[in-house]
Amino acid sequence: MPRRPPGALRAQTRYARGSQPRPFSQIRGLRRNAQAAVRRLEARRFEPGYLSRALGQYEVFLRQPGRWLYVPLPDCPCHDVLGARDEIEAMLPALLPRARCESGRIVAGLDTEFERRTLPDPYAARRPSSVRPDASRRPWWYRRLTGP
Repeated sequence: MPRRPPGALRAQTRYARGSQPRPFSQIRGLRRNAQAAVRRLEARRFEPGYLSRALGQYEVFLRQPGRWLYVPLPDCPCHDVLGARDEIEAMLPALLPRARCESGRIVAGLDTEFERRTLPDPYAARRPSSVRPDASRRPWWYRRLTGP
């Protein structure tokens, strides 16, 4: 019977003691080097799993059935898709160039779907500040129509 590698034995005893492995981002479509860059950045400036959680919220929102999507107001605690998109946008510029490019491609595909299934709000800049504060200075995803 072959001998088990020491690393496998250490891993088995570490998890047996009750400590769980740290959560980290595992993003479909990113190469290994880009995944490592995301994990390093999360370890330094964000929390583990930050990007994958935000991308997951964004993808779940886009998988809703129907032709048009309901975009909740920014202060609505229900499924904060706009906040998730803000988190993605906060992390992308801090990534290394190759990881930023690969992650940007994934986000661009999701953004295309978001734009396709929502309508532009022609009155976003003129809305009262209590509904959408500084809508004219906010990113494009805040200038989409909200549902009923």
